[in-house]
Order: sequence, then C-alpha cells, then structure tokens
Amino acid sequence: MLYRKVGKPFFFKLDPERAHHLVIDGLHTASRVPGMKGLIRGMYGVEAPSELAVERFGLRFLHPVGLAAGLDKNAKAAEGFASIGLSFLEVGTVTPKSQPGNERPRLFRLPADEALINRMGFNNEGAEAMAQRLKLLTRRSVPIAVNIGKNKWTPNELAHEDYKACLRILYPYGDFFVVNISSPNTPDLRALQHGDDLKLLLAEVTSEMAAQAAKHGGRPKAVLVKIAPDMSDEQLEHTVETIATSGVSGIIATNTTVSRAGLTHPHASQAGGLSGSPLRSRSTEVVGAVYRQTGGKLPIIGSGGIFTAQDAYDKIRAGASLVEVYTALIYLGPGAVRDMTAGLAQLLRRDGFRSVTEAVGADHH
Repeated sequence: MLYRKVGKPFFFKLDPERAHHLVIDGLHTASRVPGMKGLIRGMYGVEAPSELAVERFGLRFLHPVGLAAGLDKNAKAAEGFASIGLSFLEVGTVTPKSQPGNERPRLFRLPADEALINRMGFNNEGAEAMAQRLKLLTRRSVPIAVNIGKNKWTPNELAHEDYKACLRILYPYGDFFVVNISSPNTPDLRALQHGDDLKLLLAEVTSEMAAQAAKHGGRPKAVLVKIAPDMSDEQLEHTVETIATSGVSGIIATNTTVSRAGLTHPHASQAGGLSGSPLRSRSTEVVGAVYRQTGGKLPIIGSGGIFTAQDAYDKIRAGASLVEVYTALIYLGPGAVRDMTAGLAQLLRRDGFRSVTEAVGADHH
C-alpha cells in the first residue's frame, strides 16, 4: 500500500533508468545501515509455510519466487533484494569486460499494458567487479544465480570464450549460473540458440564448469540456459533437444519478447525486449512445451508476466519448479512477493497439493 500510494507515483515521475538506479543504490546503501535489513524484512519479508519450499540444483529455496536477471546487473543490491522476501536472486547479465550498453533512452514504461521495454544492451561493470561484490556476501540468506553473457564486440564464433571467462572469474561466488543467449539487445546473440553454435557453446560451458569444480572442490554447480519466447515450435523443439542432451541443469523460460501484439501504449514502437503482462501467456506456453518435450526431467524456471499468485501457479502447473519476477516489482512494489507466496499457499491447499513440488507439471498429468 505504501509503495502504491507514495513510492510508485514518485518513481513514475522520474526517467525510468534514473528511478532504477535510485532503487538499486538505495537498497545498496540501506543494507549497510545497522538494523535496516531487519526493518525491511519486517515490512516486506516472507514467512513461507513449509509446503512452499523447493529443492533444486542441490539448493534449498524457501519458496518458488525469485528475482529475474536485469534488475540488479552488478550484484550491488543483493542483500537488499533478499530482505524483501525473494527466495533467490539472479544477478547480471554480466560480461567479461565492462561495457556501457546502448545509448539512452533505453528503458520505457508502458503503464497501460503493465509492461516495460528495454534495450539496455548488457550494460555492466564486468565480471571482476561483480566477483569482488559477491566475495563480500559470505553470509547469504538466499541462493544467488549469476547470469553470464558475451561482450558486444565478441563475434559469435568466439562467444564461448566470453562465457568461459565469466565462469573462471565468478565460479567461486555464484550458487548457480545462467547462460544468457536470448537477449534481443545484443546483435546476433539469439543466433547462439540454434544448431552447431549452441552445441559448441554448451559443450564449452559444461567443460569449464567441470574444470572449475575440480579446481575449487565439490560437484559442478548447476548451470541453466535462458531461452527466448519468440522461437517457432520447430526452433524451440530443436533448441530444447540440444539443451537437454548437453548436460546442463535446466532451462529458464523465458527472456523478453520482441513481439508487440496487443499493446496500446505509444511506447510500443520502441525497439528492445518487452517484459510484463503481455508476455505472460507466451512464456507459460513455452514452459509447458519444454516440460512436455523433456518429460519433466529437466528443471524449469518460469519467467515472464508474473504479477499474481495465480500467474506463478499457472507456470508451476505448466512445469516450472521456480519462478522469477521483475516487472511486477516495478508496478506493484516489494509487497508483491508476500502477496504471491501467501496466494500460492492458498492455491496449493485448494487443489489438494501438499507441496509446490507436487503441483509442478500438474496440467500435463
């Protein structure tokens, strides 16, 4: 209520990117003030019932709702985001070297559509800077996934070297990793989702993960692949087949879309990736398609258009073990996480499920 009456009107008067940096910097600063994290947890934290707990990738998640990549690109506000009740955080996308991203303006709100369009272009401070930040987070309250990408100037035939460089630098500091080959804002990046390019990339990534595990001890950490929602059925089938046979740990479905179907806001003409409510149905369709094709054996994180407990539940029933939010936090504020988890518990009880895990893929059974 506080966000919707005070925070949102304030932020929505500002340029979207300026508002974004105010939130990230504010959470970063607040997490360093004694007692502030506890205060934030008191206001927004989630006391999730045990039936919402999820075990995946050798990790325990208190409930299924985490943060999608793109909001905390440099892992600057990880402690702050953990304090608002999210069960895991996906930070990044990070590239080996720092890069400024695309020219501004590059982030647009579409309030009438409950959506955002961004063409940020992997703007980030680089893998070394992120490693130094994550190194300081020795007492983590939630798992952190590191989303990795390639620098804009790296040609696709050498893309695997960038992903491996990120892993070499960040492996000790991420709890699991995400290979981003589906952003529409880096030229030709999405071509890496197909054919021999994808096979080579995933072979190199899994090899590097094994090498890092041998170096640092323990079993290789989980690595997932984030896919686009804009593939044809045939393209999606081939991509999922390649991913499923590569040895990676799972799929995130989906990244932002280049579709503009059904939009009403004038910003619909802006180039970039669309997130928010218009992506809801398509991303859920992709989750279901991946689940069916893999027989539910490859874990899925559902992302795209999740604003309510029902939205999250739809993705879980379609096949997602975990879900991610981003745009909903912009429009609804941090209280959305508590609302989603409370609603999820009610939906599970209504349908007779004793746990989230029982509900995963229920629409296919």
